[in-house]
Amino acid sequence: MTPKAAKARQEPPLADSGERAEHVAEVLKAVAHPLRIRIVALLCRGDEHVNALAEKLQVPQAIVSQQLRILRLRGLVVAARENGFARYRLREPHLMDLVCCMEKCSAR
Repeated sequence: MTPKAAKARQEPPLADSGERAEHVAEVLKAVAHPLRIRIVALLCRGDEHVNALAEKLQVPQAIVSQQLRILRLRGLVVAARENGFARYRLREPHLMDLVCCMEKCSAR
């Protein structure tokens, strides 16, 4: 068993842990904005430069940068510098599962 899998097994169920519930609430708060949800969904497809995200979202780069900052401060995305530009990727791969769940929940 991998150390990560062992840790996941040792954690109490969400319903039994106030600490875990608080962490999950913080993650949900961090993505609880339409633009941040779209940013996370795009990053689920792969790493992106800020300008590429802004173009795909049809939103000014400054606004995308503000939203990425919130996600970065919450530890959900990380940035790497490439030729003077920030390239973002998901730090928490389980966000892909959350995006899939949100897509299923929003299907009509």
